[in-house]
Amino acid sequence: MNAFTSFSGSAPMFPFGAAGATDPFLARYGRALPRGLREEAAGMTWAEFESAYGGRPGPVRLGGWSATALGAGRSAFEATIAIGDTIHTASATTCGPMAAMTAMLYDLGLNIEILSFHRHDLGEMSATFLLCRSGEHTAWVMGTGETGIESSLRAMIAGINKLGA
Repeated sequence: MNAFTSFSGSAPMFPFGAAGATDPFLARYGRALPRGLREEAAGMTWAEFESAYGGRPGPVRLGGWSATALGAGRSAFEATIAIGDTIHTASATTCGPMAAMTAMLYDLGLNIEILSFHRHDLGEMSATFLLCRSGEHTAWVMGTGETGIESSLRAMIAGINKLGA
């Protein structure tokens, strides 16, 4: 099975919800943020939260993604990743998309470690929250997408861009 998804557009925008709530994601979607991020984002409006943790534009961009199942739980993944003005084609054979993206980014000299992973599937959308580390720096980020894989990959790219890995 071979699937290709284009991620050239920006993360989807959502209508504004209640402002001034303790947990902006809970106020907007009825699901709590992970502990740690919830404490960090306490009292933020949705706009403030999205600006601080969402996938804003940066030098690293994911242009495309494909996966081919190989059997025995392994898949071959390919991605088109832009770093500044240079476009790279990357590939990895792993047991999952997060491991594949981590390997591809590492091969491109972009090191990111996922310390905490949380995802909410919300019907037609998914939101992934990652606590990432690169070197001595850590940061929470959020990625959104139509699927769990898309939101997870967007969150990893947001982490790379936020941490300057």
